[in-house]
Amino acid sequence: MNKSKGSIEAEISKALTQWEKDFLGRGSVSVKADILRDMIIVTLRGILTPAEYVLCETKEGMLSIKRMRSNLIESGMNGLKEIIFTITGEKVKSFHTDISTQSGERVMVFKLDRDIEKDFE
Repeated sequence: MNKSKGSIEAEISKALTQWEKDFLGRGSVSVKADILRDMIIVTLRGILTPAEYVLCETKEGMLSIKRMRSNLIESGMNGLKEIIFTITGEKVKSFHTDISTQSGERVMVFKLDRDIEKDFE
């Protein structure tokens, strides 16, 4: 890889922002990707709409929002994996995500087949 770690992280952040706009209809306020060993950890801020924050005031509403948002991401999984593969050349072995209904932040973790951070040392 002849690109810097920072430029690849920025490319992933930009691509995921575009994916959100195309697939979900709106993007988050900020997206930050970090490469750590065999993982790409992405933090997305400003995920929830004002209406979703109101729903999250009850436990039932919070669980409903988490479930719905999780289903939306899962349904776009192939697109997400394709983005990571296109930018890094690595296949995604597993994917994990959760959303905080308090902060409106989502964390995505893409586990890859190998430690790509070593490529930048």
